[in-house]
Amino acid sequence: MRHSTGTKDGAPDRPVAAGRDRDRDEAFIRAVYDKHGIVLLRVATGLLRGDTHRAQDLVQEAVLRAWRHADILDPEAEGIRPWLVTVLRNLVIDSLRARQARPPETVDTVLDEMPGPEHVERYLTGKVVREALGDLSLQHRELLVHIQYLDLSVAQTAHALGIPSGTVKSRTHLALKALRQALLKRGYTP
Repeated sequence: MRHSTGTKDGAPDRPVAAGRDRDRDEAFIRAVYDKHGIVLLRVATGLLRGDTHRAQDLVQEAVLRAWRHADILDPEAEGIRPWLVTVLRNLVIDSLRARQARPPETVDTVLDEMPGPEHVERYLTGKVVREALGDLSLQHRELLVHIQYLDLSVAQTAHALGIPSGTVKSRTHLALKALRQALLKRGYTP
């Protein structure tokens, strides 16, 4: 990307590529990450059953797609978060479809990612919950991520997912019931 360095009189000595400059690009990306990065990572991690590495990659891709539309998107506007979550959700779905044909991770990979002894109980509980979430449909998992992990209201979740509030309530009830059953199946009593 080429950038204008300017001359002494303030006139650019070379054109700025595509009407943007590096400082604006970096400021846009930084603003998106600062305001929405943690939420996006929680959404992706929840939908991907705890796979933080893939979640980080997909969050980066979602932010890159936002950057491609930086001329029309404002990282500080409230409307950008639902747009980002929708883009991220679509990326997760595409990623899950692409991975269905691939073999599962090996035990060595899982063992390499295990936390130290001081976090074992929390890790095991989280692992059981993530596995149980994996038994749920993507629709139920997505609802629980929005309601439980992101702590969004029913109205906010309905807006983010583009479904009526009543549907959010009934699906959340069914999702929690399915999660409870999946946890019981694993011998975990909430």
